[in-house]
This record gives sequence, C-alpha cells and structure tokens, in this order.
Amino acid sequence: MTMTVDDYIDSLPEERRIAIRAVREAVNSRLPPGYEEGIVYDMISWFVPWTRLAETYNNQPLCVASLGAQKGHMALYMMSVYGDDKLRAWFEKAYKASGKKLDMGKGCLRFKTLDHLPLGVIGETIGKVSVDSYVAAYEKARAGRKTATAKAKKPLATKPAAKKLAAKKPAAKKAAKTKLRAAVARAKRPAKKRASARA
Repeated sequence: MTMTVDDYIDSLPEERRIAIRAVREAVNSRLPPGYEEGIVYDMISWFVPWTRLAETYNNQPLCVASLGAQKGHMALYMMSVYGDDKLRAWFEKAYKASGKKLDMGKGCLRFKTLDHLPLGVIGETIGKVSVDSYVAAYEKARAGRKTATAKAKKPLATKPAAKKLAAKKPAAKKAAKTKLRAAVARAKRPAKKRASARA
C-alpha cells in the first residue's frame, strides 16, 4: 500500500503533527501552479510531475521542496534555494529580518519547533519558483554537466604522453602476469621444498 501525505502526518507524535501540518499549509498556500504534492524520499514533497519532466538523473520526480521529521529535528529541504544563489541571498536576508535564527545547510532548513520558523518567508520563497523556471534551470545544469563529461572523455590517444603510456601497458601487464604465475607456483610447492629453496 502506498503511503499518502495524511498517512505520513498521522504517523507522527502530536507536537510534530501540528508543526508539519502548519509548514505544509504555508507551502501549499503559495505553491505555484503545476507542481504536485506526494511522498518522495519518504517525506512530504512538492515536485514537477512526470508529464512535465519525464526524465531525471536519479529516476525520481524533480522536487522543489520536501518536508520531513528526522530523529532529532524536523527539516524542510528547499532545493530551489540550494540551486539559486540569488534566491538564497534573498531568503537569508528575509529570514534574518524575521528575527528568527536560521539553521540551514546547503538546502536543508532544520527546526525543532514551529516557533523557530517564519512561515510567511517560507511561503513567499516557495512562491518565487514557477515550474517552468525550475525545469529550465534543471535542464541547463544537466546540459552543462553532460558537456563537461564529454570533454573529460576525450580519447587518450590524442596526447603524445598518453600514447607512450598505452604502449607500455601490455608489457607491464605481461610482467605482472609472470610474477603472479611464479607466486602461485611457489605456493603450490610442498612446505618442505619451499624451506629447502629458501635455504
């Protein structure tokens, strides 16, 4: 049976249920049209539907945010903030202006109680990233990685040093095989013969 968002929330202790519901409402109140909500990575997630983006690097829906209860804290993963330096600068400034203390890694906003979060800032941040702009940024980043990978995979034979190295490899392999055969042959000899050979 597939877990639903309500199943996930109902499985939490009461204090966390209240906090997670409130954050979920803040996200849903400002979520741009086109995203879907569901369980991805065992958390409540908001993501680009397969009908809009059918292929991702990890075969999981492209999430713009995920919300979950961890062992020692709750967390809101804000992938849009992680991937956009300009949005992150705005977010950090707005968070500071709220008077709340920011506890955040690259994209993971950690909180222990609902009082630690400025829900208005979170909702506003979510509202700044449309599906089209998020998909475009993702595709641009992936295209850049593919280009870098293609450049890195140039054949070694195009460089003189690489040609010399390639020429040496068969001889090195042959020498290694000869050493291995000799070691195996020594190991197969009876212990008595090995001792006399050492003497």
